[in-house]
Amino acid sequence: MRQSGFTLLEVLAALLVLAMLILALNQGARFGFTAWGTQARVIAAHDELDAVDRTVRRLVQQIDPGTRDEPEEFTGDAHSVSFTTLFPATGAALPTHRVQVGLGVDSAHRLVLRWSLHPHAERLTKPAPPQTTTLLDDVDHLDMGYWRGGVWSSRIDDKSAPDLLRLRIVFRRGDPRHWPDIVAAPVREASAE
Repeated sequence: MRQSGFTLLEVLAALLVLAMLILALNQGARFGFTAWGTQARVIAAHDELDAVDRTVRRLVQQIDPGTRDEPEEFTGDAHSVSFTTLFPATGAALPTHRVQVGLGVDSAHRLVLRWSLHPHAERLTKPAPPQTTTLLDDVDHLDMGYWRGGVWSSRIDDKSAPDLLRLRIVFRRGDPRHWPDIVAAPVREASAE
């Protein structure tokens, strides 16, 4: 009488197939988690750069053109820029304040925004120090360009805003991030005061 069951060779073959399936599932899961982590890092870096892009564009678009009594204050060179613009007080629906802002890269290789309230009259007391906000880390420098009269220039000397401002963020060597140039135009018109 013959006994039914599996031979040792059949059991070993089944175990080998099962081990290969587990190995394939493990590698697939590892690949999936690695891809997910890479995608999360790329999205986080993109969101950070996108926020800087939107901030700079909004500040430039809201450049204060000045009035007869308070003329425009815009200065810029090849690696930094300073101007008077409007900041929302707390939220977009609330009133805005005139502020003096400056964009540049500090000695710690951070893209920083320095800002302080723009005085509406002659100060009798010492002004508060400017607030500093870090926008990006690991930035080597900024390359600025100013469009006026049909040509790009690397500096502004006459205190009036250009027709276009171009800002190129140059990251430190070895940093994989890159971002297209930010090009923005002031859109406010001078008031007749």
